[in-house]
Amino acid sequence: MDVILLERVAKLGQMGEVVSVKEGYARNFLLPQGKALRANDNNIARFEAEKAQLEARNLETKKEADSLGEKLAGQQFVVIRSASDSGALYGSVTTRDVADAATEEGFSVDRKQIVLYAPIKELGVHPVQVKLHPEVEVEIEINVARSAEEAELQASGKSIQELAAEEEAQAEFEISELFDDIGAAGADDYGDDDQPREAASEDDDQN
Repeated sequence: MDVILLERVAKLGQMGEVVSVKEGYARNFLLPQGKALRANDNNIARFEAEKAQLEARNLETKKEADSLGEKLAGQQFVVIRSASDSGALYGSVTTRDVADAATEEGFSVDRKQIVLYAPIKELGVHPVQVKLHPEVEVEIEINVARSAEEAELQASGKSIQELAAEEEAQAEFEISELFDDIGAAGADDYGDDDQPREAASEDDDQN
């Protein structure tokens, strides 16, 4: 199917271009999203009549997107989820979750602007693309953690594997200290018991 683009579409073309696409792609995405019109004489004439208005609107929305993009780019948002010790989530983080996390921090982002090729299913810091405009795309980070404290550690650059290793090492250290304390206490007890025996032995020799 031939369509005329009403805005730039990645890997397809610029505003005003007539391109050939699969009918399903046109029917399910381009046409209902208002990104294109069927390329017939009436619609081409309609585009030419509205071209200046469309270009002005596109320029305005691009400026708004650029302004938001400057503030949004590089931001990190925390999403708290339950997960196993290995870091696998009990569930997943979707485009809606990402958009909600950004919105809670004061950024107006719609889930349809989030580019997520597959749901996030592991703890950690994940890069995510946000398409604010056909010509404006920025990258943010989603910090998926089991707690705010864990999120802070991950934000400092530590992976879930490193955190688990540190926790295991700390636990082993505490157990080692516990056994050392028990051993020291046992030695003290033995020394106290041993003194009377030596004294008793000396008395026996004198007798």
